Amino acid sequence: MAKNQNNKIFVERRPEGDYAVRKSDSKRASAIEPTQKQAIERAKEIAPDAKPHVERVRNTETGGRDKWRNP
Repeated sequence: MAKNQNNKIFVERRPEGDYAVRKSDSKRASAIEPTQKQAIERAKEIAPDAKPHVERVRNTETGGRDKWRNP
C-alpha cells in the first residue's frame, strides 16, 4: 500500500522553542509538545501508520536549519 501526501506527519520546532506536530494538509498544529522526543511520540499516536518527518534542530554551515531526519 503506497503512502500518499495526506498520510505524512511532521514535527517542527516553533519560534517559541517547543515543537508542533502537523499533518501535511493542515494549516494548524495537531499538537504542541515541549520537547522533540514528546512531539515524535505524539506524532506516532496521531498517525500510527506514518513515519514522522522530523525537522533537524541544528544549524548548518550556511546558517540555516538542516533538512528532515528520521526519528
